Parts: sequence; C-alpha cells; structure tokens
Amino acid sequence: MKHDGSIATNGPRGRSARTAPPALIDASGSTGEGFAAPADERRVVSLAHLTKLASSYLGEDDLKRVREAYRFSDSSHLGQFRTSGEPYISHPIAVAEICVGWRLDADALMAALLHDVMEDTDVTKQQMVERFGTQVAELVDGLSKLDKVEFASREQAQAESFRKMLLAMARDVRVILIKLADRLHNMRTLGAVERAKQRRVAAETLDIYAPIANRLGLNELYRELLDLSFRFTHPFRYRTLQKAVTAARGMRREGLGRIIDSVQKSLPEMGVKAELRAREKALWAIYRKMHEKHLSFSQVMDVFGIRLVVDSLPSCYLALGALHQTFKPIPGRFKDYIAIPKVNGYQSLHTTVVGPYGTPVEFQIRTSEMHRLAESGVAAHWLYKADKESFTDLQKRTHQWLKSLLDIQHQTGDSLEFIEHVKVDLFPDAVYVFTPKGQIRALPRGATTIDFAYSVHTDVGNQCVAAKVNGSPVPLRTELQNGDVIEVVTDPESRANPAWLGFVRTGKARSEIRHFLRTMKFEESVDLGRRLLEQSLAALRIDAGSLEQALLDKLARDAGAKSLDELYADVGLGRRLAPVVARAIALEMSARPAAAAFAPRPLPIVIHGTEGMAVQCSACCLPLPGDSVIGHMRGGHGLVVHRSDCESAGRARQKDAERWLDVEWGEDIRGQFRTVVEVQIRDDRGALGRVAAEIAASEANIVNVTMDEEPDRVATIRFTLQVRGRQHLALVFRQVRKQADVTKVTRL
Repeated sequence: MKHDGSIATNGPRGRSARTAPPALIDASGSTGEGFAAPADERRVVSLAHLTKLASSYLGEDDLKRVREAYRFSDSSHLGQFRTSGEPYISHPIAVAEICVGWRLDADALMAALLHDVMEDTDVTKQQMVERFGTQVAELVDGLSKLDKVEFASREQAQAESFRKMLLAMARDVRVILIKLADRLHNMRTLGAVERAKQRRVAAETLDIYAPIANRLGLNELYRELLDLSFRFTHPFRYRTLQKAVTAARGMRREGLGRIIDSVQKSLPEMGVKAELRAREKALWAIYRKMHEKHLSFSQVMDVFGIRLVVDSLPSCYLALGALHQTFKPIPGRFKDYIAIPKVNGYQSLHTTVVGPYGTPVEFQIRTSEMHRLAESGVAAHWLYKADKESFTDLQKRTHQWLKSLLDIQHQTGDSLEFIEHVKVDLFPDAVYVFTPKGQIRALPRGATTIDFAYSVHTDVGNQCVAAKVNGSPVPLRTELQNGDVIEVVTDPESRANPAWLGFVRTGKARSEIRHFLRTMKFEESVDLGRRLLEQSLAALRIDAGSLEQALLDKLARDAGAKSLDELYADVGLGRRLAPVVARAIALEMSARPAAAAFAPRPLPIVIHGTEGMAVQCSACCLPLPGDSVIGHMRGGHGLVVHRSDCESAGRARQKDAERWLDVEWGEDIRGQFRTVVEVQIRDDRGALGRVAAEIAASEANIVNVTMDEEPDRVATIRFTLQVRGRQHLALVFRQVRKQADVTKVTRL
C-alpha cells in the first residue's frame, strides 16, 4: 500500500494494514522512494509467517492458542475455496495478519482466524465457548452475519447484521477492528468477483466501513478503503486519475526539492529537529475535490504536500513559525487540530503556504505520538482493557460514541432506522461549538441548536423551547458554525416537536425525538383510552373499578392486543371504539348487551389541555377553552376536538355518528391554544406595530401575520395567535380595540 492514500495493487493475498513508513525524503532533502509504486505482493500467506509476526509481542502460550484456532479454522473450512480459486483458509490468515499490524491480543487474532466459522459451517456459539472460551466466542458471534434468519428483504437482512455488529462493537471495539481487517482484505481481493458484486461491496464500504474507520481514527486504513472503493465504483476514472498523479510526480519533484531545502535551513535556526516526509493526497480525495468544486486535475494544487514530524508539542508551533517566516502563508488556510482535535482524536497543525513557483503547498506538523495516533487511531489503545479513569481524550470520545450506539439501539425498534441514525453520525465533517461554561462539543456539519441540546442531555433536548447563539436569540433550526457559543432555554412543560425531525442532523437527536414521541403518544393514548372505556362502561351500568384484572387481561388477549395498556392505547387512538369494547366486557359478564339502549346518557369526557398528542384541537375550527365542543375519535390519531358549531364536524357526524362523543373543558386548563383573529385597520404608518405591541402586552404569542391591502387606505390583518382560552382572547380584543386606527376585530 502506498502511504498517505495511494493505492495498493490488487493481489489475491492480504498483508498488514500497518506497513513501515516509507523513506520519502532523507535527511539531505532528496526525494526518495515515496512516490514509487510498490511491488505487486503475491506471496502465499501461511501460519508460520503469521506467528512470526505475532511473536514480536505475544508470548509462547498465546501463540499456542493462535495455532490451535488456526487448526480448527483450517479443518472447518476444508474443501472451501474463494472465488479466486485459493483455499478459503488464506482469507482468515490474511485478516489475522492485518490485526497483528495493530498488535491486537491473542483473543482477537483467534477470532480473526475463526471469524467465518460460525457463519459458514455448522459450528455453534456454545461449541466455540467450550473450545476457545467466552471472549473469543463473543467476538466471533459479533462478526457473524444473520444468514440463518429469514428477513423480508436483502436490505433488511443487511441492516440487521450491521446492527448486530455495531452493538457488539459497542461492547468490545475489537469486533470492529477485526471486521475492518476482514473488509480490507476483501477489498484488496475484490477483483476476483463479478462486476455487480464489486460495485455493491465497494458502495457498502464507502457507505459504512470507511466512515467507521475514520470515526475510530484509523486514517491509514480509511484512505485505503476509500481508494479501493473508488477503484471498483469508478474504474475508468480511477485509472485516468492514477495516470495523471503518476505523471505529476515527476513534474513537481523539483519544486518539492526546493521547498524542502528551504525548510531544512530554517528549522535549525528555530532549534527544531524534524523528520520531513512528502505526502500524496488519496486518489478518492482528489476525485471528490474535483467533483465537488468542478475543477480539472491541473487546478488541484494540494495533490502533494509535506509532513513534519517533530519531537515535542512546543516544537510544532516553533516549526509553524519557521515555515511562516520562510514562505508566505495563505490566509484562511491554517487549522489548529492540536488545540481542538477532530472528533476521531486526530491532532496536527495544517497550514498552506505559497511555494517557490507560486504553487500552494500544504504542510502538516505533528509529534511522533500524534502521527502514530493519526495512522492507527483507537487501535493504538486498548480501549476495552483501560480503566475509565485513565482514558485518553481519544478513548473518551470513542467510548462516548460507542455508548451512543447503545442509546440509539434502546430508542429504535427497526434495524433500517437504526442504521439510518448511525450513518448520520459517521460523516467526517464536524463543527466545534461551546457551552456557556466553555466546554467544547463536536457535532456533524449542518447540526442545529436542537442537536446541541440533545448532545448535552436528553431532557434538555425534549424540553428545549429557545436558544441563543453568541448571546443572540435564534430559531431552533439554526445551523451551528465553528466557535459558536450555544445557550439552550428549557421549559419543564415543553415537549419534543415532531417538526424537529425535518432539520436535526445527529442520530442521537433523531432517535431521542422519535422515542419521545412514540412513548408519550402511547402513554397519553393509554390514559385517554382508559377514560373513554370507563365512560362507555358507565353507560352500561358497569363500574370499571369493580372489574377483575383477569377479565380485562382476557379481553385484551381476545382482541389481539399484547397487553391491557395496548388495548387502552388502541381505544385512545380511535383504532377501536370504546362502546364496542364495553359491550364485549358486558357479554363476558353475562350482562344483556341491549341494556345499553336504556342506559342514561354518558357523562362527557373532560379535557384539560395537557393530554398532548392523544387529544388535538381541530385545525378547521380551532376550538378554545370556553367554547362548546364535541369530540371525534379519528382512527389512529386519537381524540380530535371541534367546536359544536363547526360545519365540517356537523357533516362528518351525520355520516359516522358512532365515532363522535360529548366532551367538555375541565376547570384547570393549561397550555396554549391556537386561534386566528382578523383586524381591520386604517393603513397609517406604524399601525401594524402598535397593534402587535398591544397583542404582546396582553401576553398572547403571535405565530403568524398576513396582510391584505384594500381601497381607501384600509388594511385587513390576520394574526395567528396562541392564547390560554376565550377569556384570554377577550382580553386581547379589549387591548387591540384601544387603538384609534382599529375599526373592527373578529375571531375567524
């Protein structure tokens, strides 16, 4: 594999993802072998070579266990061959070698050797536990797809397998490291399969596996997966661009040499020792930049760059000063990822300067430790062994993200929905914002104030009513920018809004909103359904409080509901009619169903305005507390409240009277209710502002304003307001009528 993003030639065998850094530029500044294409590696993988590599850090007892896992895997896959014609065991060995490059422990190497055994043979998890222990069995199980379970579609099966793998990863990060090694070797040998499968696997890698590698800080692996995916999704474009990059190496070699000479003279003057390495941009990154910015290859100036690896953190900034003294920096092209690391833990200084021929050249400056983490990411740490108190910043961020997968899983029932949420969090671009106390938070680009609120705490998100960015009030859908300071205003009475799903960006926010809406709607529907059923039972002269629990549970089962609460929810949502359920109870009690005809008129349902989504005010007549109202059980939507004089309600009631019931407002009404007020006014300067000020003074909230101009300098203004009820609306009318410009005020 060429370093820093260039492509490995495709051979049937894999090799370690962590190859030794190339001698791109020696101490004298001469360009070395860094831009030369590596030899096509077609060596035969073997257990001997694997154990030789692993012996550099594993003891003899661990190597013995690895050999045992190999023998078991070899016998299990006996007679199986890859599409290329090789014995299948060559693939697990190649995967294990990549894991050795990350110095994974013996359990992980054994799982790499065994990762397809449960999936492709009749070996069970219990047999794996008995032979190799629980740790290895759990790792292998997390890596195994759900091929033996039937799903409605291939997409659903794939999504469920992804979910299983990601949840296993959340418990033990070695699962995803082995899976990424597996995917890397499959991508390196993808040339042996049919074209349709090449495109599908490459697209899947771009969609899921490469972003995960990036999210975990495995930058070297990330770049190779991107370029291999590019090779198989756009083969012609890949070959064309590869030829262009190869040709450009020779043309730009002299310019790089002059720059390196200048840097090597300036660094010692600042007392900085640095290892210089030429860097080549990944082919996929070049192609994406050309595509997004509509550039030709000759217009992409940062195909090659230079990396400085220094011995200490202060030396990074000293080297930066030396570069800016030697070359003119380009404004706006400096990024300090040391002070503010990327989400995946990446740290480095990036600056772009004008080179000797006026060509921009990017420099990356980092310490050797930063470079190690930049290439190996979370694989450089034992996240699953570390004590939480000793977590590095990278480990903490990774741990929080892995934990968020479990949180999303708890809120999500559907595997396709789960994968949708996870994909949202895998995009590499991020913005860095601050809490009022100065704590930094990383969010995906395009994230809004609602995303920020949910990143702080679920309750903060659910109760969010307003937000301030840099001290100024902003709409909740405002997209955040780097450096913004966010303050969230909450109200304990507030609830998550379904409209937020239209603009939130993070998987956590999306899953939490959906979970809240599902949960609250269910709970509110259960409460309303219980009240409706009690009312219908009272009409049959049955006291709901006297019913035995066993009778109610049997009724729920007979109705096909999973529980009594689900039956109540169905009644509350209008999926089942309360009188029908009440008559079924009466039959169970051997009562006469006809008794309902002689029963007194049932008492109306009392509503308080706090029922949430289970009770809604109709948009056609916008009833307010104090209005005479009736209710409609709309299937799947709960109770919809209309004014008694609503014409639409009157027509609908004649067609389906059974779904209508009497309702009335309770004494303790809480919440805000929408209404529309029409104001006729003389169209003088400032008249609209004066009317709006009077409405605000009466503590009503203006939601929307429209205005129609009429002849003779008269205007009709329609205000959509939120008020507490009819009495509050009357107060608004009195305030508005005080204005001399107002000629008429009516409620629509």
